[in-house]
Amino acid sequence: MTLSFSPLLHDQQKISWQQFSDQHADACNELTQDQLSAFKQAITLSDFILNSALQAPELVLDLFQEPNEEALPDYKSLLAGQLSPCTDEVQLHRILRRFRLQHMVKIALDDLIFSISLDISLARLSSLADELILASLQWLTDFCQKKWGTPTNEQGENQTLLVYGMGKLGGKELNFSSDIDLIFTYPESGETQGCRRSIDNQQFFTRLAQKLIASLHQVTCDGFVYRVDMRLRPFGDSGPLVLTFNAMEDYYQEQGRDWERYAMLKARVIGESKYHEQLSSMLRPFVYRRYIDFSVIDSLRRMKMMIAQEVRRKQLINNIKLGAGGIREIEFIVQVFQLIRGGRVKELQQRSLLIVLPKLVDSGEINAANKEVLENAYRFLRRVENIIQALADKQTQTLPDNELEQQRLLTVLAIKTWPEFLVILAKHMDGVHQEFDQLIGLDSPNHQAADEHWVTLWHSRWSDEESIAWLEQEAHSWESDKVWQILHDFREDTSKRSLGNRGRQVLDKLIPLLLCRLQKNEMAEQVIARVLQVFSKIVTRTAYLELLFENEGALKQLIHLCQASSWVTDYIAKYPILLDELIDPKLLHNPPQLSSYGIELRERMLRIPEEDLEAQMEALRQFKQSQQLRIAAAEIADVLPVATISDHLTSLAEAIVSEVINLAWQQVSERFGIPTSCLDGAKEKGFGVIAYGKTGGVELGYSSDLDLVFVHHSEASEDTTGRADGSKVIPASQFYVKLAQRIMHIFNTRMNSGILYELDMRLRPSGNSGLLVVHLNTFAQYQHEEAWTWEHQALVRARMIFGNEKLQQQYINIRQDVLSKPRVFLELKNDIITMREKMRSHLDKSSESLFDIKQGKGGLVDIEFLAQFLVLAYATQHRELMLVCDNLGIFKTLLKLDLLEKSEQQQLSNMYQKLRALGHQATMQNAGQLINRESIVGEKAIGDIWQNRLVD
Repeated sequence: MTLSFSPLLHDQQKISWQQFSDQHADACNELTQDQLSAFKQAITLSDFILNSALQAPELVLDLFQEPNEEALPDYKSLLAGQLSPCTDEVQLHRILRRFRLQHMVKIALDDLIFSISLDISLARLSSLADELILASLQWLTDFCQKKWGTPTNEQGENQTLLVYGMGKLGGKELNFSSDIDLIFTYPESGETQGCRRSIDNQQFFTRLAQKLIASLHQVTCDGFVYRVDMRLRPFGDSGPLVLTFNAMEDYYQEQGRDWERYAMLKARVIGESKYHEQLSSMLRPFVYRRYIDFSVIDSLRRMKMMIAQEVRRKQLINNIKLGAGGIREIEFIVQVFQLIRGGRVKELQQRSLLIVLPKLVDSGEINAANKEVLENAYRFLRRVENIIQALADKQTQTLPDNELEQQRLLTVLAIKTWPEFLVILAKHMDGVHQEFDQLIGLDSPNHQAADEHWVTLWHSRWSDEESIAWLEQEAHSWESDKVWQILHDFREDTSKRSLGNRGRQVLDKLIPLLLCRLQKNEMAEQVIARVLQVFSKIVTRTAYLELLFENEGALKQLIHLCQASSWVTDYIAKYPILLDELIDPKLLHNPPQLSSYGIELRERMLRIPEEDLEAQMEALRQFKQSQQLRIAAAEIADVLPVATISDHLTSLAEAIVSEVINLAWQQVSERFGIPTSCLDGAKEKGFGVIAYGKTGGVELGYSSDLDLVFVHHSEASEDTTGRADGSKVIPASQFYVKLAQRIMHIFNTRMNSGILYELDMRLRPSGNSGLLVVHLNTFAQYQHEEAWTWEHQALVRARMIFGNEKLQQQYINIRQDVLSKPRVFLELKNDIITMREKMRSHLDKSSESLFDIKQGKGGLVDIEFLAQFLVLAYATQHRELMLVCDNLGIFKTLLKLDLLEKSEQQQLSNMYQKLRALGHQATMQNAGQLINRESIVGEKAIGDIWQNRLVD
C-alpha cells in the first residue's frame, strides 16, 4: 500500500532512509521494490520502527517479506519454539525482548501502513502481552521448581501461580505502549516437595513473582518487555506480592474499596487453568451487587467530580484520554452502568467495552443513539491513541504539537489538514462529553440569582459617595466605606488583567453572588477582603471561578473558612488547587482516622507512573496541602478539638515521610541495586528516621519544620547488589547517603506547589558538618561520648518514625542507655540554666505589655526544659520516664513516680495546653506568638516551679 506523503514527510523519508542505509548498507538487498517502498514508508512514519530496524534489522526486515494477513498470529507456538533451547534467565530476557520488538513492529506496521481494524489491533496487542507473560511464567516456574521444589497444598496437590491482568490488559483492550497492571495469587498454603530443603509456598511464589516481574520490566541492552505496575494489588505497595485465594477473598470482602470494585471490573486471569471459575465466582459478589447500591452511586459521583477536577486542574485540552469527552469518560459511562446494574443484569458482566456497549442498549440503560456516539468516538480515539504511541513507542495520549508528527498522524488517518482533523476530533469528544453529562450528570444546584441590588452595584460606574450610599441601603451592619474601598480596589485590579471574555462573565456573576451571601454577615468587610484575596489569585483561571459559581457548597465553604482563619485564607490563595477540595464539604468536615493518612496517600500515588518523579513530587505536596486544609476545616467546624490537631498533623507528616522514603528507595535502587542484607527482606530497608522536636513530641503545627536524623545499620563490608543492566555496585553506606540526598531532594525542591516540608537536619551527630546519614552505632557512640547536654535534652523528645522492628528496638535501647546515664545533678542544672538563659537573651521578644508564648518566662520552652531536666535527672532510677516522648506524658509519669507534686503537674500541664492552644490560634490568624499579658494567667506559677526545681 502506498500512502500519500506531504513534502515534509518526503524530506523525512530521505533522512530516515539515509540513517538506516549508512548503518546497514546491504540489509535490504533481499526486498522487492514494493517491499522496499513499504519499509521506507514505515521508517518515515515511525521512529519506533526506524530505531527497531537499526537495532535488529534481521528481525524487522523479515516482516516486509511476509504476506499481510489480518489473522491473529499464534504467538504461543512461536514463543514456545524460541524458548525451547533457553537455559538461563539472561537468555530468557533476551528472547522475550527480541520477540516483543519484532511483533510490536509488525503491529505498528499494520496499524500505520495497512490500516488494520481497531478490533484486530487491540486483539493482537492483548494476545501478545498474554503470551509473553504466560511463556515467561511457564519457563520460570520450571526453573524455580528445579531450585526449590514443587509447591503443594496439605493434600499434596500441585499449586500454581495465577496472574490477574487488570485494566486494559484484563479487558483485552491493551494500547500500543501500555503498562500492564498485574495481581498475583495462588490457591492454598503449603510447602514445596521434591527438593532437599523445602520452602513455604508463600516464599516460593514471591520469588517466582519477583523473577517474572524482572523478566518483563527490567531494562537490558535489548530494552524491556512491559512496564509492570503492581500497585493495584491488595494493600498496594505495602502488601505482599502474592496472596492465597482465601487472603484475596478476605481482603475484598472486608477492606475492598469502591475504586477497587471499579478496577476489578476488567480483572481477568491470564491463560487457562482449573482455578479460573473458582476465582471469578469468589470475586464476583465484590464487584457486582445484587441490589442497586446507592452508596456506590455517591462514590461514582465523587469519581466523576475527580475526573472533572483532573481535566480542569491540568487543563487537558489536547489529551484524548483524560480531556473532556476523552476515552476515560467513555469508559466511565460504561463502567458506571456495569457497577450499578451488573449484579442484576448478568449480560453486563463483561470486560470489553465494545462488547458491553450493545448490551447496555439491550438492557435499556442507554438508547441506540447514545451507543452509536460512544462507540464511534471510542473507535476513533483508540485508533488515534495507538497511532501516536506507535510513532515512538511512548505512553502518551496527548496530541502531537510538532508538524512532523502531526503530518504522520494525518497521513495514517487519510485526513488532509490538521484543522480538518481537529474538527472531526472535537465532534467526537463534544458528543462524548454531552453524553457524559446527560447520562451520569450531577444535578447542579440552582443558584438563587444574586439580588439585582448587588449586580447593579458591581456593574455601576458611580462615584464613591453614590456607591457607599447604595451599599448602606441593603447592608445596615456593614462599614460601607471600607467594604466599598475593598470592592473598588479589586475591580480596578482585575480590569488591568487578562481574564478573557468567559472569565469576566463568570466573575461578573460571582461577585454579586458573594455580596448577596454576606448581606447579613457582621464580619462582612473582613470576610470580603479575605475571599477577594483568594479571587485575585484565580481570576485568570476561569475554571476555578466557574467551580465557585456553579457549586454553591464550595462558595459557602470558602466563605466559612476565610471568615474563621486568616491562615487558611493565605493557604488557599497560595495554593488555589485546594479549591477543588471544597466541592464536597462533607470531606472537609470528616478528617481521616489517624491511621489512614498513609492509606489515602498510597491510593493517591497509585495512578502516577513510577518514572514520573515530578508528578509524584507534585502529588505529595498537593496531598499534604489538601489534608492540612481538611484538618483546619475540621478544627474550624469543631469536629476536631484543638488537643488532637497536632496528632493529625504529625500522623500526616509521618505518612509523607514514609512515602518519600519508598519513592527515594525505588529511584536509588534502580540505579545502584540494594544493600545485600535487604535482599531476603529480613532487614527490609535497613534505614531509620529519628524525629526530634515537635515531630518527635507529636506536637506539629500547620507550618512546622521537621527535625529529623537519618540512620542505617548496614555491615561495614556490605555492598549493593548491582543490576542486570551493569549498573555500578557501591558500598551500602554510600547507598544510604545517596538515599538520604534523594529524600532531601524530594522534600526541599521548590515546585509550583512549594516545598513539601522544610527539613532541619542540624541535630544529627556533629550537626551541619556531620554526615547526612550515619550508622546507628555511630549515632550511639556520638550520644555517649560527644553530645552536649542540650543534645540529650533533645533526645528526650526523639522517637523513630520509620524503620524496621530490629532498628526500632536498637534505637530504643540506645536512647534509654543515653537518657539513663548517671549525671552530676549540679552540673546538669547549670548546663540547662545556662542554655535557657542563652536562648532567652537571643529569642525572647516579651515586653512589659506583651508575653512571648514560646520564649517568655513561664512560657512553652521553660515548661519543655523542666520536663527534659527531670527526665535526665531521674531516668537512672526510673526507666518509665523514657517510655514517653511528649511533655504531657512525661508530667503524668513524674506524678506517678512522686517526682512532681499534684499541684505542680496540674500547673505545668494546664499551662502547657493553654499556651499551645493560644499559639495555635495565633497561627490560624497569622498573628505571631506575642499576646497581651492580661490575657495570660499562670506563667508566674511556672516561674516558681522553675525556681524551686532548678535554681534553689
